[in-house]
Amino acid sequence: MIVGLTGGIGSGKSQASKRFAMHRITVVNADIVAREVVVPGSPALQSIAQHFGNQVIETDGNLNRRKLRDIIFKTPTEKQWLEALLHPLINSEIRRQLNASTSLYTILESPLLLETKQYEMVDRILVVDVSEMVQIERASLRDNSDAQQIKAIMETQFSRQERCARAHDIIQNHGSIDELNQQVDKLHELYSELAQLETTSAQ
Repeated sequence: MIVGLTGGIGSGKSQASKRFAMHRITVVNADIVAREVVVPGSPALQSIAQHFGNQVIETDGNLNRRKLRDIIFKTPTEKQWLEALLHPLINSEIRRQLNASTSLYTILESPLLLETKQYEMVDRILVVDVSEMVQIERASLRDNSDAQQIKAIMETQFSRQERCARAHDIIQNHGSIDELNQQVDKLHELYSELAQLETTSAQ
């Protein structure tokens, strides 16, 4: 069984996935995969450099994500070009990692689970929900970004209402880390039971 874990920027997805990992559950992180497909020397990074120029490449050969993000937020056609290049590569690697998982169930953590149709890879959708005001506050502290940049990212993601309407399960993350962990622990019990039932019925 595969559970898709999603939520807006600053919602607490990473903290939730860390807690699942403490239960020895495999977590496939779409953001990490997205970074892996554009490492220095990769065909994808070479294509990006040819298309956008060396302005998006750091002196050490890594992708300058902030510069690239500025370009694609201002120019929708460039965003479409980049997505057409990267999404098939990212999804292929995500599928490979999901197939390699041996834990009772697997978590796919992705900020764009619903927007990029990665939800088609999962059996259940888990949303970490938090108010937009808290999202901006947390993300600005974590990423050292201003409110306008964070709002621009939020506009590329589904709204809270859209995400929650698609969810099988919702974690309300307005409290402490302990409260978040307690919700994850309860869901771990539920998912373990569901995965075992799925295994039994398949035999």
